[in-house]
Amino acid sequence: MSVHKIPVNKLSLEALQGVIEEFISRNGTDYGEVEASADTKFRQVKQKLETGSAVLIFDDETETTNIFLADDPVFRKLDALTRNQKGKDTSG
Repeated sequence: MSVHKIPVNKLSLEALQGVIEEFISRNGTDYGEVEASADTKFRQVKQKLETGSAVLIFDDETETTNIFLADDPVFRKLDALTRNQKGKDTSG
C-alpha cells in the first residue's frame, strides 16, 4: 500500500476545487441540525485543508484521493504504515 499526503499548496486552484467538490459530493457529512449549502461545505473543507486540520491523501493502489481530518484514526494508521514502509525501503 502506498499513500501520499499531498500538500494542498502544490495543487492548482482548479485541481483543489475539483478534489473538494468531488469529496463533498460523495460524503454524507453531518453538518448539524441544518444542512449546509454546497458553498458552505466547500469553504469549510478548504479552510480545514489550508490550516492543516484536514489532509489530502492520494492512494497509488486505487488511484483515488480522499480527505481526512488530521486526527482521524484511519489517517493516523495510514500515515504510520507509510512511514514504516519508507523506513524499510531506505534501510535495505
